[in-house]
Amino acid sequence: MKIAGHTMGTPEYTIPEAIKLFHDIKLDGIEIVVQDNYKCGIPVNASTELLDEIKMLSNKYQLHIACLTPYNSNFNSEDKGLREHDISEIIRVIDYAAYLGAQYIRLYAGNVSGTTGLKEENYHYIKDSLQHLGNHAAERNIILLLENHFNTMTVSAKDSFNMMKWISHPNVRILYDQANLTFTRKEDYEEALSLQKDYIAYVHVKDLVFKKGIENTIPTSAAKSVSHQNENERIVSTRIVGEGILPWKNILKALKHIGYDGWLSLEYERRWHPNDIPDAKIGMKKSAEYLHSCLNCL
Repeated sequence: MKIAGHTMGTPEYTIPEAIKLFHDIKLDGIEIVVQDNYKCGIPVNASTELLDEIKMLSNKYQLHIACLTPYNSNFNSEDKGLREHDISEIIRVIDYAAYLGAQYIRLYAGNVSGTTGLKEENYHYIKDSLQHLGNHAAERNIILLLENHFNTMTVSAKDSFNMMKWISHPNVRILYDQANLTFTRKEDYEEALSLQKDYIAYVHVKDLVFKKGIENTIPTSAAKSVSHQNENERIVSTRIVGEGILPWKNILKALKHIGYDGWLSLEYERRWHPNDIPDAKIGMKKSAEYLHSCLNCL
């Protein structure tokens, strides 16, 4: 297994600065946000000059571009215009990934924030959207990853497994995120891996603690948006990996047992929760060191 740094963790840095940092703290790769108006992200309409600079620097610092992470989520929308807009943007991201040599793209499995329930149409729309995108990705040897994520159609491991069966495309796979499953009170790691083991192609690593006094609270709504929680919605606080409640030593052993040997991406959530964790040069470095110590014991 190799370790990547996620540019969600470096909001104070440019992409070139993040690449150098991740090299300096001995990471193997980088996961890069694709979103407008984010300092450490690739704009949706990126210039060839920017992509060339990123490619050049990743080669210079021997840091593999593992994954691109856009924030589109309307693949299940009943609004045809919204679906087509997001599909067109992801086609562009697939082309960026192919140009940069990235094999993976993180996607949200639709958007259920603010809804009272899913309709049959939502399932047909997301299937059509992701099969279409999966075909485009297959032409470029790219894997699309649906994350275990709140306010999407893959909030639980069971949902994610069922989505794989429903979409049934070899270039659409699961991004396993145990921290997301834990704070939404879904499956523990043993059940999550048992359910998803045949479809996991990528792993996000982060840590957390439940806030005092609400350790047993079940969130009625994970967030008002798909991407992150506002402070007044949170029942957890973000932590450096190894300093929270996630049993990463056991999770990594279990991942190895099912034959997983892919990326471990440090989804260090400083972009959304800067008061919880220090600058990446401190906290992501500590997280990486902890992960390396766990891997050395496998």
